[in-house]
Amino acid sequence: MFVTYILSKIRAYKLYRQTVSELSELSDRELADLGVSRFEITAVARKATFA
Repeated sequence: MFVTYILSKIRAYKLYRQTVSELSELSDRELADLGVSRFEITAVARKATFA
């Protein structure tokens, strides 16, 4: 059970990092179209991943 918990946290963190990476690659214009500013990327990724 503990191993399952740790693995789920690792998967969630990998998804978080992937989301941050993908959003960071977008231009400011593309982010604006999504309603996200550059400084909000980590918060948006955290909310999407760990919610």
